Amino acid sequence: MPVSAGELTRRRQALGHDRHWAGRAAKRTVDVVGAVVLLVLAAPVLLAAAIAVRADTPGPALFRQRRTGRHGKEFELLKLRTMRVGSERLRAALAVRNDADGQLFKMRHDPRVTPVGRWLRRYSLDELPQLVNVLLGHMSLVGPRPLPVEDSVFTGDARRRLLVRPGLTGPWQIGGRSDLAWEDAVRLDLEYVETWSIRKDLAILVRTLPAVLRGDGAY
Repeated sequence: MPVSAGELTRRRQALGHDRHWAGRAAKRTVDVVGAVVLLVLAAPVLLAAAIAVRADTPGPALFRQRRTGRHGKEFELLKLRTMRVGSERLRAALAVRNDADGQLFKMRHDPRVTPVGRWLRRYSLDELPQLVNVLLGHMSLVGPRPLPVEDSVFTGDARRRLLVRPGLTGPWQIGGRSDLAWEDAVRLDLEYVETWSIRKDLAILVRTLPAVLRGDGAY
């Protein structure tokens, strides 16, 4: 029996939805398996780094901060502490020394960063606890940069960044990190959101390690 044009359209839409669902399910599987494997491998490094943070300056080893996740839902991001306790209160006073633009706040020579923290940041070791966020479903291994809630002003096209989970790494990580202009970072994130695939995620993961070891744009 001939199939009507309307039925063909419906079937194409259903197929597209199924493929999209299958892709998201595969991405989540890669996230969970990858996070578990990386946590096991990184456990000795995490332990040593946490001890170094505690020995360097008074305060906890972990730093917690509210970030904006998928669909604008907030979550508590975990990092190894790289600043002295209470440093967040000094941010307003340091705003005139911001080396970034747009919604980002970065300083090449931030006086709040501890000696151990500077080393952890250079090699992104402070971000390893975010593997727990990946396991909890707050984040993905690959995705847009997770912005602090106070910096998360999404208007116009930038709101499309919220269609996927933020990532532990992403196109910004391999494209210059903190040296990227805000407009370039948003452009890379939007391009990722619109074209992501498991193959692209794996390619970004492979390219992340060399970028981290070079320390480009890390401060």
